[in-house]
Amino acid sequence: MIVNQAFRYELDPNDRQRTLLAKHAGAARWAWNWALARRIEMFEKNEGKAKFTNAQKQHKELNRLKKTELPWMYETSKCAPQEKLRDLDKAFKAFWMGRKKGRKVGFPKFKRKGDGGGFRLYGAIRVEDDLRHVTLPRIGSIRVKESMEKFRGRILSATVRHEAERWFVSLCVERDRPDPKPVLGPVVGIDLGLDCFAVLSDGTRIESPKALERNLDRLRRRSKAHSRKAKGSNNRRKSAMWLAKLHREIRNIRTDAIHKMTTALAKTKSMIVVEDLAVRNMVRNRHLARSISDAGWAEVKRQLGYKCGWYGSELVTAPGNFPSTRRCSRCGIVGPRLDLSVRVFRCGSCSLGLDRDENAARNLEWYGQFGRNLPSWQKVCGDSAGGGTGSGTTRSTSHGSRKQKVNAVSSGG
Repeated sequence: MIVNQAFRYELDPNDRQRTLLAKHAGAARWAWNWALARRIEMFEKNEGKAKFTNAQKQHKELNRLKKTELPWMYETSKCAPQEKLRDLDKAFKAFWMGRKKGRKVGFPKFKRKGDGGGFRLYGAIRVEDDLRHVTLPRIGSIRVKESMEKFRGRILSATVRHEAERWFVSLCVERDRPDPKPVLGPVVGIDLGLDCFAVLSDGTRIESPKALERNLDRLRRRSKAHSRKAKGSNNRRKSAMWLAKLHREIRNIRTDAIHKMTTALAKTKSMIVVEDLAVRNMVRNRHLARSISDAGWAEVKRQLGYKCGWYGSELVTAPGNFPSTRRCSRCGIVGPRLDLSVRVFRCGSCSLGLDRDENAARNLEWYGQFGRNLPSWQKVCGDSAGGGTGSGTTRSTSHGSRKQKVNAVSSGG
C-alpha cells in the first residue's frame, strides 16, 4: 500500500548553513506577519462580510514587492514564504468556519522572532548516498546527527524547524509499505485516564509519564527566574533558552511514551476499541484542564489511527454516548452516573465490584465485539433492557486478575 510518512532528523549545520536556515525562517515569518496584517486590515474594512483574498493572490502581491522593497528575499527559496502563505490560508479557513458556527474565535496570531521558527521546502531535496547528509534547495548539503538507514520513499517535501538552538528536518515521503497481515492477537478495550495512562480490558495498567506534572516545579522556577531578567539583556535571552529546552524535554517525554504504547498495541492486538472523547469540552474544567492536556489523548487516538493501518489491526471508536463507565461489564445493567471521586464500580444487580477504569475498558471491548453490530445497542445498554449477556451473546474472552507489561517498542514506528 502507498502511504505518506515523515522521517525526522536533527541537523548539524555549520555557521554558514545556520545563517541560511535562519534567513529562510525569517522570510517565512515575515511573509506570515505581512499577509496576516493585510487580511486583518481588509477584514475590518469589509466588516467581515466577504472572503477577500487567498494565498495565491497574496503571493503574486509579495512577488511584486520583492523587486522594489524586499530584495533580501531573493537570498532564500521562494517556497519558504509561499508555503507560509498557504498555512495562513488554512488558518483563516478555520477562522471563518468558527465564525459561521457562532464560536468566539480570534484572528491567527502574529509570529515573533524569539518564538522559534520553521519553513517548508519543495523541489530538489535528496538524501546523499552516505546517508548522513540531506540536500535542501538554496541551502545545500547539510549533515544530520544520525544515520538515515531507515529512510525509504520518494521525498515530497521537507519541513525545517528551529527548537531551542537545534535544527530539525522532517522529510515527508511517499513510500510503498507491504500490505500488513491481520494481527491474530486478542480484542482489547482501552480506557484512557489521568492517574493511569491507560487501562486495558485484560487488566493491564500502563502508567502515565506525567511529563508536565513531574517537571512542573522546575518549569515554575525557570519561568519565575526568566520574568525577573531585564528585557533585552543577554541574561534574559539565556533564560528564555533554558525555558525552551525544558519545554522540549517535557514534550519529548510525552511523545516517546505515546509512541511506545500505540506501537505495541497496534502490533499485538487484532482490534483496539477506544472511546470518542470530547477533549475540547473536557478541558473547560479548570481543575482538570492541565492534566487532560498533559495526557495527550488526542495524540494517542491519532497515532493509533495510522499505526493500525500499518500493522494490520483494527481501530474501533465507541460513540461518546456509549455508557462505558456506568454499564456493568458482567450483567450489562446501566447504573447512575459516577462522580470522579468514586474509583470502584459496584453493580446493584449482580454485586460486581471492579475498578471503574477496568470496567469501562471491558465495556469498550464488548462494544467492539458485539455492541456495534447490534441493530440498536442503545436498547441493549438501556436501564430497563438488560445488558450484552442478556441479548443472546456471550463474551469470547475471559478477564483474569493478572497484570502484564506492555513491551516498549521503538518510536520510529
